[in-house]
Amino acid sequence: QLQLVESGGGLVQPGGSLRLSCAASGFTLDYYAIGWFRQAPGKEREGVSVINSSGSATYYSDSVKGRFTISRDNAKNTVYLQMNSLKPEDTAVYYCAAVKSITAVYLPKLTLNYEADYWGQGTQVTVSS
Repeated sequence: QLQLVESGGGLVQPGGSLRLSCAASGFTLDYYAIGWFRQAPGKEREGVSVINSSGSATYYSDSVKGRFTISRDNAKNTVYLQMNSLKPEDTAVYYCAAVKSITAVYLPKLTLNYEADYWGQGTQVTVSS
């Protein structure tokens, strides 16, 4: 079965850290750009970060720049999102998505120009004291 599986979400206090993982099953991530997106209740989906297939280029939304770091380990077929200095407004369900080309992403806003090839099921991140 071809799928992406996110993990690593949970409840954390403001200022804390979490590391999300996005693992591919049934296919290799080597040739895909990967994006992390999030959606809070009552809000539209928001692009958080994107990494190209080689890992040589990364992009972040202004809201997370300097706090989040995206990385990938193609040998482990996994992409990570290290989230530091978490804020209550980071609370959302976080999804990863795989696209065959970075051109699928409108980089100034980290939105998708067309539908991703694969989506994960999402992992909940809650930042609260």
